[in-house]
Amino acid sequence: MRTSTSFKLRLWEAALFLAFGLTLTVGVWASASETALAGRVLRLHVVANSDSEADQARKLLVRDAVLTRASRLLEGVRDRREAEEILAPRLDELAQAGAEALARTGNRDRVAVTLDDQWFPTKEYDGFSLPAGQYRALKVTVGAGRGRNWWCVVFPPLCLASVSEQSVESAAEGVLSEDQVALITGQDGGYVLKFRLIEWWQELTGGK
Repeated sequence: MRTSTSFKLRLWEAALFLAFGLTLTVGVWASASETALAGRVLRLHVVANSDSEADQARKLLVRDAVLTRASRLLEGVRDRREAEEILAPRLDELAQAGAEALARTGNRDRVAVTLDDQWFPTKEYDGFSLPAGQYRALKVTVGAGRGRNWWCVVFPPLCLASVSEQSVESAAEGVLSEDQVALITGQDGGYVLKFRLIEWWQELTGGK
């Protein structure tokens, strides 16, 4: 009887060790994947003045103006840190581009642009997705900044690619690895599950 009980205990212990090992393996993969991806992209966070229909439309005009100006400044850049170094002293110029877009509609709301670390939820875009996590971001605030957000990527120019004839793969070339491109575009067939694993690990470890 003791032998049977001991055997069951050993099986239970083995199952616990196996589950613990799998959790650690998944966690290490999730953490490494999100960290590696976050280290290569510069996100974009645009906040509207309010949730009114007019302010939400203006938010998109500011977004387009800032993205267009930033993409010109970052032509030929292949590294996120280099992109940040180029944009950091030009934040006022980017804000001016957004303000000019507003002025053409007769609106005089202030546009502020900053660079900081922010938490982003998992987001799906046209042609690609990005997992939740802490990212370096270019934040654009219009007016009081009390309206709904718009999240995307300023470097590499994935958001511009999604609304142009340029493919996401082409926009990410030289910046993201083939595996990272396959992950965010769903080419590996499992990005939804993998993104959920990343979110699960972040919640488990208090990474948010």
